[in-house]
Amino acid sequence: MKLVFATNNPNKLKEVQALVPSHIQLLSLVDIGCTEDIPETSPTIEGNAIQKAQYIKENYGYDCFADDTGLEVDILNGDPGVFSARYAGEAKDSNANMDKLLNNLKEKKDRKAQFKTVVALHINNKLETFTGICPGTITIKKRGTKGFGYDPIFLPNGYNETFAELPLEEKNNISHRAKAVKKLVAFLNN
Repeated sequence: MKLVFATNNPNKLKEVQALVPSHIQLLSLVDIGCTEDIPETSPTIEGNAIQKAQYIKENYGYDCFADDTGLEVDILNGDPGVFSARYAGEAKDSNANMDKLLNNLKEKKDRKAQFKTVVALHINNKLETFTGICPGTITIKKRGTKGFGYDPIFLPNGYNETFAELPLEEKNNISHRAKAVKKLVAFLNN
């Protein structure tokens, strides 16, 4: 089975490839010649995932899946949420995003947060969605060099290491994306 994973993020591709069984061949956007920026204009994480999957199906004809992820911080009313990648501006600079978030939480004791991923699958002219959530807290400062995005400041519940300090195998056992992709794989195996 061939499926397009609608992402240009090589880190996401690597993470997801480690979760998908070998009988499912993942194609990236580069593999299908998609070089344009796919619109993400929905006000929700789920809406953006659906929008990206529909874009690939309508414009390229491939069965595909897309994800969208947001970091939702309780005390900030769920922000940065759907704007996680652009929290500090259109440049999508992870360090600037983390710095802004840490600054916004400087005086806050409640640092509860969760990562939320929604995967939208467009296959056989049907649309399915799968959600994964990983609860945790935001650290005081950046820790670790693995991972990407907000990983250096996200401490998953029950762990003493941030996502950026955990080995990929360990992160893939507990992460929001892993949970959503495992639901996707279970659906595809049925």
